[in-house]
Amino acid sequence: MRLKPITISLSPNTQKDDIWMALRLIFQPWRWKKGKAIKELEDQFKKYLGIKYAFSFNSGRSSLMAILRALDLKPESEVLLQAFTCNAASNPILWSKLKPVYIDCNEDNFNINTEDLKKKITPQSRVVMVQHTFGLPAEMVKILEIAKQNNLILIEDCAHSLGADYYNQKVGTFGKAAFFSFSRDKIISSVYGGMAVTNDLELGEKLRQAQDKLAYPSYCWILQQLLHPVLMNLLILPTYKILIGKIILVLFQWFHLLSKAVHWKEKQGKRPCYFPKRMPNILALLAQKQFKKLDKFYEHRRKLAAFYCKELKNSSFEVPKTLSQETLNFLGKKHAFLRFTIKHPAAHKIIKEAWRKNILIGDWYTTPIAPKDTKLEKVKYESGSCPKAEKLAKITLNLPTHINISQKQAQRITGFLKKF
Repeated sequence: MRLKPITISLSPNTQKDDIWMALRLIFQPWRWKKGKAIKELEDQFKKYLGIKYAFSFNSGRSSLMAILRALDLKPESEVLLQAFTCNAASNPILWSKLKPVYIDCNEDNFNINTEDLKKKITPQSRVVMVQHTFGLPAEMVKILEIAKQNNLILIEDCAHSLGADYYNQKVGTFGKAAFFSFSRDKIISSVYGGMAVTNDLELGEKLRQAQDKLAYPSYCWILQQLLHPVLMNLLILPTYKILIGKIILVLFQWFHLLSKAVHWKEKQGKRPCYFPKRMPNILALLAQKQFKKLDKFYEHRRKLAAFYCKELKNSSFEVPKTLSQETLNFLGKKHAFLRFTIKHPAAHKIIKEAWRKNILIGDWYTTPIAPKDTKLEKVKYESGSCPKAEKLAKITLNLPTHINISQKQAQRITGFLKKF
């Protein structure tokens, strides 16, 4: 019996060295908040991206909030962002007293639709926020042109796309600012964590000031994050198949021993008390260890993506042409392959059937603003305003590409899918 599931989001990137580092750090509380790892991680990011300023925060949400506040926008200024996203992208806009305006996405690459973007620009529009969905770079040449023509500030949402390139330029370096996420299911993971980056001198100074004014998260919150890779990998996942792991996970979250990826308040557009905060030293240490593995992670993801492309080519699943290496080369893109997203009319049924087989393939996104129990009216989304995003939410599913998915497991996934 296979007790440990094939999973896409439950601590996917953590390897043995990450787990043991977290375990050791649990017993070193004097290192939890302040430490040299914070500055080191920021410096490593600046060098990797070739940018001037990088400031760490306890999440991508906090990083985006810092950027929006540093821009000194008037209340109710419009921030244009795509649908087929998470409430973690829209909520910081609301929390900053700004207005999210949702743009439809493209069906072939899941990124922002430039024609719909042009239609929805108004005199109140101030910012366009571009998400590189699942790690595939958006059409930055077109978007930069639209932003320039309409005097829009460009922010890149790189939560999915650390390491991706667009014509040999790293994503996160095109706009006035960008932010990255290191949450539990991103390219690199420190359970929670994020980075705001810019080349703009004035904005960089304001981000520095914003970071200085923030407090560190509480010791209780920090402990939750340290316990996550340890409990998830040593206790929960090994017993997941026989329900014990699922029960333990729910109980640990109920008693606040483990944090949830999305707080219930966020599903109603409300802000939990731990946003925004600075990045604590221990999360920087975990992120540093993962950052060193970025090239290895990318190569593994690329190989799995090529395998999925080949295996599902003549199946009932639609594999977008933008995911093939030949097309990516033609488009001048390097895909980060956070997840490998495919289409099928019975996507939701297939996801549920896979879960019953202990194959926890992904359901990003089953609604235009995820998670599925997000109150759309609370995050200011109007049903019908982004029909392509709503269509994709019904027909897409995604496959894991992370470092802990072996070739044998990938074969098991495609073998299961070919039955449909």
